[in-house]
Amino acid sequence: MKSHITLIVGVFCLLPSLVFADPPVSIPPKGMVLISGGVYIMGSHKSLIELNPGDLFNIDRHALGPENPAHNVQADSFYINIHEVSHGAYMEFVQAKKARKPLFWDDSNFNNYKQPVVGISWKEAQSYCMWKGGRLPTEAEWEKASRGKRSIDYPWGNEAPDNTKLNFNQEIKKTSFVGSYEAGKSDYGVYDLAGNVSEWVYDWHLAEFYLFSPKKNPVGPKKGQYKVIRGGNWRNNAKDVKMVYRNATIPSIRNKTLGFRCVQSENIPSNKYPSPS
Repeated sequence: MKSHITLIVGVFCLLPSLVFADPPVSIPPKGMVLISGGVYIMGSHKSLIELNPGDLFNIDRHALGPENPAHNVQADSFYINIHEVSHGAYMEFVQAKKARKPLFWDDSNFNNYKQPVVGISWKEAQSYCMWKGGRLPTEAEWEKASRGKRSIDYPWGNEAPDNTKLNFNQEIKKTSFVGSYEAGKSDYGVYDLAGNVSEWVYDWHLAEFYLFSPKKNPVGPKKGQYKVIRGGNWRNNAKDVKMVYRNATIPSIRNKTLGFRCVQSENIPSNKYPSPS
């Protein structure tokens, strides 16, 4: 009997041992970082309580401010480009899809392959992102990536802007290479969310949108005249590179201060968002 037990134990020793592996970790697409989902405060630090109630009904919407009031937003997890889309990356799209060249493709101040691409419309930016399997970020996603988990004024914190953190205030009079400002990146490691170039986002603009915004995964109105742009650019002063600052322009414009970055979502397929038209 003893020899039988020894034989059985010996057989089990020859079998491979079972290893209980950790759950698989989601690997971000190349050049992207995961922004974890959750609730955060979007908009200006002013709340409805702090605002003058009369401003809510003022014909001049700037009495309230397009970034007011602060409100809670729940965002699902998504991936975002660590850097603004570069001129070099965009020219690969131009060649592959026979797309129109950026407006400043032959301007030596803006056409280095390491600089952010400029001179492209909203439709062209969205087309590039879809070619890469993604889309433009919603305004809420853009601010989440910029804000991190803190109540701060700029992607890096509350310290005043300077030339170690961003390209702004016409100090070098053109765009910098993407990712040049290590001290200016957000808590998630995303570069150039303030300064260098302003960025197209997905949403149509509505000044009052923060008053009526859905609490979960908000996307702007279904139609409009202007598209939202976020983040300051190399021409803007310190006030206009604040994280909550909102701006908007016609979607067909192509200028040297406006670029973009892309996102991908695990839970929302990019085809949920309409193709450029």
